[in-house]
Amino acid sequence: MGAVTAGVITGGWLSYRYFAKPIVLTVAAGSVDGEALSLISAVAARLTASNAHVRLKVVDSNTSAKASELLAAHKADLAVVRGDTGGLADARSVLLLTHGVVLLMAPSTLSGDSLGDLRDTTIGVIGGAINRPVVDALKQVYPFDRAKVIFQDIAVADGATALSSGRVHALLAVVPLTEKYLAKVRQFFQQDRTRGSVPKLIEIESAGAVANIAQYYESYDIPKGTLRGAPPVPSDDLTSLRVSYFLVANKSVGNSAITDLTQSLVDVRRDLLSQYPILAQAAEPSTDADALIPIHPGAATYYNGNQQSFLDKYDDKLYYGSLLLGSLLSVIVAAWRFAGSGAAPRSMLEPLYEFGNEITGAKSEAELEEIEKRIDDILKSELARNANGEGADSPDMAALGLTAHRLQYLMSHRRLSLHKSS
Repeated sequence: MGAVTAGVITGGWLSYRYFAKPIVLTVAAGSVDGEALSLISAVAARLTASNAHVRLKVVDSNTSAKASELLAAHKADLAVVRGDTGGLADARSVLLLTHGVVLLMAPSTLSGDSLGDLRDTTIGVIGGAINRPVVDALKQVYPFDRAKVIFQDIAVADGATALSSGRVHALLAVVPLTEKYLAKVRQFFQQDRTRGSVPKLIEIESAGAVANIAQYYESYDIPKGTLRGAPPVPSDDLTSLRVSYFLVANKSVGNSAITDLTQSLVDVRRDLLSQYPILAQAAEPSTDADALIPIHPGAATYYNGNQQSFLDKYDDKLYYGSLLLGSLLSVIVAAWRFAGSGAAPRSMLEPLYEFGNEITGAKSEAELEEIEKRIDDILKSELARNANGEGADSPDMAALGLTAHRLQYLMSHRRLSLHKSS
């Protein structure tokens, strides 16, 4: 019994270590302004501080495209990507982080209020390669060659200088509509104020047609006064495009880990909201079958409220663990009987152990009822002997109770299995 007790304690400790050990997932994040890396690093630190079951190891990928490459190459389990990033065939969405809105900005002196009205114009593309998919999508709808509209890559730090020097006549940027990003956008026009110029937004009037061609974009109305309040810029709601930013996981990552991670992310979002207001835009990704990035089954489990309890998750493991423990007890009892040189049994425990295999091998309810009747007969006989003072002592009676409880558990589990199979 001492050996059995030590084995049970050791098995319980190892099981606890196995189930409680944190899962660490690698996440790739990067952006031109470094905000994506900063946000995910803060989330990872918060998960560690709160002892979450799933933790994050952050890798700086510099760009969304590089993050996608690391995910596809299985060098990262998760990635922060923009919807128009390529190479997302194996990506599954976990959380919609925010939306980036396409802002076409120009001094108010530029003639033309919509993209189709522009002529002989050079548009600086802030961020260069990351926004090239936007330009490619626009070129499929607008005849820029005929209108002599050209696009030129511009670094973020050079935006204001390029605009004030006349090297470009307008700027294209994709940013979330938060005060932090809008303040950076306004800085592009600081050097032009000496000439009395104020910024204006240029409408993408054919945004719906662009979204039909490039489905990772959607038509979006920028609210009145978004860029400036008095006088309001734009002066009325203005049509443009927007693209989504996602936290995605490789489809090979286990469902259980992603379910736990999703729940932790929702909790962490509330904790970090004051520090990162952009998290106010975080939401559940689309669960539609034709979504741009299909949702990960583990994330869908959380959002649908279908999370499993501990017993639901590990019922099979506990069941087979009890079988293993029963088999171990049977081996120990057999060895004890052999060591006793065939001495008569002091209790009815030995016959009861043998019922475990019969229960698991039962093919019908009738067989289970017959086994249950035989168990009841043995227990009644032993209790009667104990009442007459001829039965086992207290430790043996306790072991008898545990054995009966285990057999009842096996009986219930086998009945449930038979009902499911029928």
